[in-house]
Amino acid sequence: MDQNQELKVNTMADLMAKGESPEILFWVGCAGSFDDRAKKVSKAFVKILNALEINYAILGTEESCTGDPAKRAGNEFLFQMQAMGNIQVLNAYEIKKIVTTCPHCFNTLKNEYPSLGGNYEVIHHSQYLQSLINEGKLKIEGGEFQGKKISFHDPCYLGRANGEYEAPRNLIEELDADLVELKRCKTNGLCCGAGGAQMFKESEKGNKEINEERMEDVIEAKAEIVAVGCPFCMTMLSDGVKSKEKEKEIKVYDLSELIADSI
Repeated sequence: MDQNQELKVNTMADLMAKGESPEILFWVGCAGSFDDRAKKVSKAFVKILNALEINYAILGTEESCTGDPAKRAGNEFLFQMQAMGNIQVLNAYEIKKIVTTCPHCFNTLKNEYPSLGGNYEVIHHSQYLQSLINEGKLKIEGGEFQGKKISFHDPCYLGRANGEYEAPRNLIEELDADLVELKRCKTNGLCCGAGGAQMFKESEKGNKEINEERMEDVIEAKAEIVAVGCPFCMTMLSDGVKSKEKEKEIKVYDLSELIADSI
């Protein structure tokens, strides 16, 4: 499969023109569309979907921000404007099932949209990949991550907000990697420092950045790789690695990148 073939992605408009509908809609999100690091995560997830010949599509230019940052920053009016626009598009395409690589999109689509008329089955990519393994569609061979010490940093909107802790860890164990837990994990996990729209504003007064505090947990766990399931966490932890000057010792990867390398 060549690179161009590998990254062939249908839009909903393409499929509708053919009279077809996808099994899932891949909600790419703002970060996955525009942030250079997060774009690699989108490509890795697409690589998996294409390799398994999953029938999926994206909205492309019809996709807008879910409104999560606006809502968390307190601008409910802007949130509802964004949400209603997206719901109109999704409902027009009769979308039933959405998979996203961003827990902020996941949480907002799943929990905030129903009251505005947007009712969908919404799944985080860690859960979706786990379901593909359970169904026997996705088979993982350890690849370069076999035996590596990998810690998983729980995203707030996947873990504490939606109670999903096991799917990401199961994926890491499927890699035949050595899962080493951070001292603050699962229900006691520590935010990367970007949630609640903090990603887009200057830090408030304090004596330490949250992502630096989090990196101290990673260093203490002696992890070689920090696995994340969120583009915000990706940015904050990557910056944390740089601030601690540990770029050679510690790498930050999204779960989909670990899996894409190992199929």
